[in-house]
Amino acid sequence: MNTNTTTLTEHTVTVGGRQIFYAETGSGPAVVLLHGGGPGASGVSNYSRNIDALAEEFRVIVPDLPGYGRSSKGVDGNDPFGYLANGIRGLMNHLGIDRAHLVGNSYGGACALRLALDTPERVDKMVLMGPGGIGTTRALPTAGLQSLFAYYGGDGPSRAKLDTFIRQYLVYDGDSVPAEVIDTRYLSSIDPEVVANPPLRRPSGLFALRTLWRMDFTRDSRLAHLPTPTLVIWGRDDKVNRPSGGQMLADALPNCDLLLAANAGHWVQWERADFFNHVTRAFLGA
Repeated sequence: MNTNTTTLTEHTVTVGGRQIFYAETGSGPAVVLLHGGGPGASGVSNYSRNIDALAEEFRVIVPDLPGYGRSSKGVDGNDPFGYLANGIRGLMNHLGIDRAHLVGNSYGGACALRLALDTPERVDKMVLMGPGGIGTTRALPTAGLQSLFAYYGGDGPSRAKLDTFIRQYLVYDGDSVPAEVIDTRYLSSIDPEVVANPPLRRPSGLFALRTLWRMDFTRDSRLAHLPTPTLVIWGRDDKVNRPSGGQMLADALPNCDLLLAANAGHWVQWERADFFNHVTRAFLGA
C-alpha cells in the first residue's frame, strides 16, 4: 500500500467563475476520483494509495472538490451535493469529457451520485465508498458525523479534534495513520477562508429541513430508475456513515453490486488499498 509515485500534472481551471484544482495522470477511459469531506481533505491525499494502480489502465483525474484544497472555498449550503456535482460536471465540460467513471468516497460519493441522478448520460460506471446522503434523515447522526460537524464549532478547530476524528472515527485502526497525515490535514483545515465558511456542516436555519431531505438520496424517486452500473464498497466498521446504507443502495439501484469490507472503517480506499484497487479496476474495466 505505497503512496502515490506516479508523475501528476497539476492544473487550475475556472468553472462558473470559481477555480477548481485537479491533478491527472495515465491514459485510457477517464476516471474522476472524488474525495471525502473531512477537515483538511484533498483529492491527491485521499487517493494517495490508489492513483498509481488506476493509472495503469485509466486516465485518472483527481480534483479538489469545491471548498477544499486548492479549489475555491465555499459551498452552497442550501444544496451542497448539487453544488459539488455542478462543479465536477463543469470540470468535465472544460476537459471535453462527455462521459467518465466516477469514484467517490463519503462526500465525494454523494457528489458522484447526485451528478449521475441529474445527468446519467455523463456517467459510465460508479464506485461509491460509504457515500453520504444515504438514509441520513431516518436516524440520528452517528458519533462520527457528530464529531465531524463539531470540528469548526465550539472553541474552533484544533489538531487534537482532528486526531480524535481520524483515529477514533475515520479508520478501523487508528494507530495505522501516520502523524504527518494528520499534521498536513490540520494545516489545510485552518485555512482562514475554510474556517470562515466550512464546506461541510449540518444544515441549520429556516430551510434546514428542506435541505436535509434534499440531501437524503433514499427519498429521491429517481434512484430506482438510475441505470448506471454501480459498485458500493462499505467498511464493515464505518463509524461515520452507517454500513446499512450499502443495503439501502443495493435495494434501490437497479444495477448495484455491494461489497462489505472487513477491517475497514470510512476510508476503505486507504485502509484496504490493495483490495480496493483490485476490485475497482476489475469493475470499471469489465
